[in-house]
Amino acid sequence: MTGLLEAQDVRVRYGSLAALDGVDLCIHDGQRHALIGPNGAGKTTLLNVLGGSTKPQRGTVRFDGRDVGRLGPAARARRGINRIHQRPAVFPTLTATENVVVAALPRVISRRGWWPGGRRRAAQHQAGPLLDQMGLTAVAAEPAGHLAHGQRRQLEIAMALAGRPRLLLLDEPAAGLSAIEVGRLVELLQALPRAVAVLLVEHRLDLVYALSDTVTVLRDGRTLAAGTPDEIRTSPLVRQAYAEGVA
Repeated sequence: MTGLLEAQDVRVRYGSLAALDGVDLCIHDGQRHALIGPNGAGKTTLLNVLGGSTKPQRGTVRFDGRDVGRLGPAARARRGINRIHQRPAVFPTLTATENVVVAALPRVISRRGWWPGGRRRAAQHQAGPLLDQMGLTAVAAEPAGHLAHGQRRQLEIAMALAGRPRLLLLDEPAAGLSAIEVGRLVELLQALPRAVAVLLVEHRLDLVYALSDTVTVLRDGRTLAAGTPDEIRTSPLVRQAYAEGVA
């Protein structure tokens, strides 16, 4: 079965270091796919390759059947790949609503005779439901810089959804969150529409197992194991890696 995103034989080297050494990955429409492994396993490098900020020395990346290997992050976002980084990237002086409006504007369909104010009103119309979906209605008028860390993470997800992605790349979304905030994040991510596929990189295995359909384990730039959460949880290879303190 053809996947929504397919990466084949991806190789990235930094001098003598092989950050990725022939990695394959396939993500299907609506799938919740997690990528785990120790520091230095190649997880962030692979996200950079999929998001377009790193070009591999070898290998291909196809999205929705098209080769996107030459496209940068902005072009891939227009195609439907949005990425959320470890640190929330919001506009601190703009309100929560204004942040989502800014994110939505590039995707608002321009019509003949529309004026700039009309496009902005259309974007504002989208902002309210997205903020409500992320539990941010009560702080919609607050500057993003005044929000708690967990709320800024929720706002960034709302901004990403405003771009109408088909694939969302999440890079350690639970980093810096309290236990309560992590629980809220899990609920919000579980409620994402299945029209959006998710690739999640996360160190917290409880979050990984709660959210994912499929888990891929990287080690030293290669795929160590791949399967369902239960298969990964009981895999002798993964258990050995954990016992050795490298995953």
